Amino acid sequence: MKTRGELEAEISNAVIRFKREFMGKGPKEVRTYLIDDMVLVRLKGVMTPAEQRLANVSDPNRGRDLIKQMRTELLEHGRELLQDMVKAILGVGIISMHSDISTRTGESVIVFVLDRKPTAKSDLDG
Repeated sequence: MKTRGELEAEISNAVIRFKREFMGKGPKEVRTYLIDDMVLVRLKGVMTPAEQRLANVSDPNRGRDLIKQMRTELLEHGRELLQDMVKAILGVGIISMHSDISTRTGESVIVFVLDRKPTAKSDLDG
């Protein structure tokens, strides 16, 4: 049985792989948190240079909306693959997945709601 920290690291690595292979660009930093029956993945440095320019156009709301819409569509097309990766690591089902991106900070979050709390041994048990 793996520790919570090991599971979190595996999910972070899987998300990095997914982002690089499916989306074309990986994040600069990823941190995953297992919280009861949820997984929170925080990604930093996810925007491309073109997206950063688009976020700073004269009508920033339009640029922001376009980036969010495109990112949502792309993630929806890869949803099953990403959920299968997380399910394989944790050994539990995924009820839903939610995501958002901040065009101001270049960070995004992905939240997975699980069908039950995953089993992990204490990080202190070694």
